[in-house]
Amino acid sequence: MGIAESSTTDDKELVARFGEEYRLAQSKVMRDIERKICGCDYGGTSWMTRQEARQAGQLLQLGPGKRLLEVGAGSGWPGLYLAGTTGCDAILVDLPFEGIKIAAERAASEGLAGTCWLAVADGTALPLKSGCFDAVIHSDVLCCLREKLSVLKECRRVLGVGGKMVFTVISITANLSPADFARAAASGPPFIESPASYRAMLRQAGWQITGHSDLTARYRDAVRRMLHEEETHADELRSLLGGAEYSEKLARRGRTLGAIDAGLLQREMFSAA
Repeated sequence: MGIAESSTTDDKELVARFGEEYRLAQSKVMRDIERKICGCDYGGTSWMTRQEARQAGQLLQLGPGKRLLEVGAGSGWPGLYLAGTTGCDAILVDLPFEGIKIAAERAASEGLAGTCWLAVADGTALPLKSGCFDAVIHSDVLCCLREKLSVLKECRRVLGVGGKMVFTVISITANLSPADFARAAASGPPFIESPASYRAMLRQAGWQITGHSDLTARYRDAVRRMLHEEETHADELRSLLGGAEYSEKLARRGRTLGAIDAGLLQREMFSAA
């Protein structure tokens, strides 16, 4: 999960925060935890697992000669993985320079430099020609952005005829009381609140939904296991993050898990064309 747009002071602070998270996520302890939870070690910040990445690659029908765009790519997960396993060409874009730098280094180390290109770019105004991609992916990105509809429209613009998009996203469950809605909003990713459902926004942006999966049960299990691992590696994480930040991290994780258990948060995968 990256952050693919920025306009206000709050957004710029979020870009800086994600940049710092990508840097910290390259530490041994955090990559070890990521392998246990998601099956990868890119130092990513989304909840996309290796299984979900493979599923996305199949839905997108990736292979040699196909062109993939990853929006909000962060440190390269899952775009670099998909390029390496399917043979597709990939362009990865995000705003935090630190994440793109890490992704570029990983691409070079894995021999993908000739098939993967990376750029610091705003997902609401992609510096890319219309209709030039066969596939678009983003993982748990829209829940961290204000301009969700603008990003969906840009993804539609750059996709060619017959192209497909797959994305995962965390959202607030529908039809909650005001108190439960406020609790969900405070327990999820930044900017999780949405002006409309993702189904409605996809239709408004010109997409036809071709598939949908409810990933909430997996999400609940992953957050629970993440919290356990972070408690198990308390000493290492306190040393890395500092005592106050570590305590706040656990508190945030506990709030998220509580909200999922209460049915206030959900995670989904959409495919669209």
